[in-house]
Amino acid sequence: MEIVTTIRHEVLTLPTAHLGPDNPLPALRPLDETHRIEDRDKKDLPRDMARQIGYAPLHSLLPVPVRDGYDRDRAPRSLDALVIENDRLRATVLPGLGGRIASLVHKPTGRELLYVNPVFQPANFALNGAWFSGGIEWNIGATGHTTLSCSPVHAARVPAPDGGEMLRLWEWERLRDLPFQVDLWLPDGSDFLYVGARIRNPHERQTPTYWWSNIAVPEDCRVLAPADQAYCFGYEQRLRRVPVPEYDGVDRTYPPNSTYAADYFYDVPEARRRWIAALDGDGHGLVQTSTDTLRGRKLFVWGRGPGGRSWQQWLTEPGTGGYCEIQAGLARTQLEHVRLEPESEVSWLEAYGPFEARREGEWGAVLDEAEARLEGVLPRADVDAAYAAWLPYADTEPGERLAAGSGWGALEVLRAGWRLPGTPFDESTLGEEQEPWLHLLRAGSFPEPSGSRPPGGTLVARHWRDMLETAPATGLTEYHLGVAQWHGGDRAQAVRSWERGLAQDGPSWPALRCLAVADREERHPERAADRCVRAFDDLCREAGETGGDTAVDTEVDTAVDTGVCTAGEWTAAVAALGREAIEALLAVGRTTDARSVWERLAPATRARGRFRLIEAGLLLAEGRNEEARAVFDAGLEVADLREGDEVIGRLWARLTDEPLPERYDFRMRPTS
Repeated sequence: MEIVTTIRHEVLTLPTAHLGPDNPLPALRPLDETHRIEDRDKKDLPRDMARQIGYAPLHSLLPVPVRDGYDRDRAPRSLDALVIENDRLRATVLPGLGGRIASLVHKPTGRELLYVNPVFQPANFALNGAWFSGGIEWNIGATGHTTLSCSPVHAARVPAPDGGEMLRLWEWERLRDLPFQVDLWLPDGSDFLYVGARIRNPHERQTPTYWWSNIAVPEDCRVLAPADQAYCFGYEQRLRRVPVPEYDGVDRTYPPNSTYAADYFYDVPEARRRWIAALDGDGHGLVQTSTDTLRGRKLFVWGRGPGGRSWQQWLTEPGTGGYCEIQAGLARTQLEHVRLEPESEVSWLEAYGPFEARREGEWGAVLDEAEARLEGVLPRADVDAAYAAWLPYADTEPGERLAAGSGWGALEVLRAGWRLPGTPFDESTLGEEQEPWLHLLRAGSFPEPSGSRPPGGTLVARHWRDMLETAPATGLTEYHLGVAQWHGGDRAQAVRSWERGLAQDGPSWPALRCLAVADREERHPERAADRCVRAFDDLCREAGETGGDTAVDTEVDTAVDTGVCTAGEWTAAVAALGREAIEALLAVGRTTDARSVWERLAPATRARGRFRLIEAGLLLAEGRNEEARAVFDAGLEVADLREGDEVIGRLWARLTDEPLPERYDFRMRPTS
């Protein structure tokens, strides 16, 4: 028969904020993870759940950099998109932003099945910072939104089981060092988008893994899932088993009924079909179902409280509709990681499509009727058959390349000699970030960076650490070795490596900053502050400071013209280290020194919302309360405010007994 599925390029123009440069300082501090529970909540959990909650939680972001350079200055900009469609559905994919499905339209009715964000606005929700709301995202790695949220993935055309074409997305996940793929397939005449997903463990060791498909839908809906119990998790970090649909006198399957942000992980019985749906007032909406491997289902709500409303507006534009998320994952909750055995893989198939069912009435009857309707439009056996049909095509080599991701997968494949059918990580994708590590792999030494620039990212896996240990000792090699040792838990040896690095030629600020973090973690705050100041002084000299007001921006721009470095690298380094230095100095009451660091920051840096907040804290520490209050009264937007972070409210409470203004209220839990 004639296959009418097409895949084409498209350009979206949206109000878009700048992503900006990554933070060049390695993420040595413990992960700021909100998805942890108290030990008392574990004792009544099923054994497998309790075991998986305790299995290999992520403690560090290394080797992934923190992404905190974005802003809130949106302007119309172009985003590359790939569109896959048949005569029934049209899916718009953003390969440069984690392969997110930004839109899924049912063509016969013209209905958009997802919540589509009208802007691109990064916010601090991903494990490493920058994340944006809307559409369907693929979360791999560890508890939280993936570090690939705002990063490119590889994309290509691949033959589909029905003779048409699939759109393949694939990348290398760096937190767990695992390759994964997502195949999007639209059979001719189908009302359902099929998604074949696979995670592979090419290592000779067991590896923890994690997956949740997050689907944003308009929040004015009712969410149906085949369960009468759920595990509720809120920002109080308590996990408790609650009834579904009604809990604490409120039907929580209607997202607008909740006051505060919360997760509801549905306890779907083992034999029950895996599915979840969101239906509007007319009973129309989206359903997601899958093969049984993707066992978990979840509802996330922002809540109607002031904090939830603030976050909803923060992530988009005031006046736009709110959203909730329905999700599907490998485990029952997002607090768990699952074991992936050596040289093995896990795969499954998902299906997304329009759905119509009665949403009002007695819960059991509503579920039974909805499940019967789902069986009528997409039988469970058909999903299993589609998975069986797709699986042999998962190894098919991609055809025309449609987008390029990172070169990290290519570097790992070169190192280990792995063969990964279906997801080629070609040497042509190796770039500037991988160059020094490729040199270490081939020549056994770590090269000095070309020209004058910050040291670049660090690889921390055991095999790279072993190579660094046998490489000729230079200041840069000792710095990278220390970061890898720190990540591996050998903190004493890491400190020795950084101290040895200080005795070598080259800039001292990278090692000094690492030693300052070590001091802070070992509760030596005065020494940490001293080392932060020394590191900041050395960095400013390295970046081109000439005295008085900072001349970093001018000097760096000159360097860019000669190809030595990029302005963003130095600006980001000075801003990041300056922030750490001020915080370390204020922690030990050295306000005069903190003020000195503040005044050496570039005016553009001091004008950023995060630094305006730091300024308010500095003014308060200096006893200049009225000036600190004026910072708030003038208005500030902390672009990288962290999910669940209450720093604004705490600082406000030190200034005044007045209620926290609504525009600064991002609290995601009851104030008690």
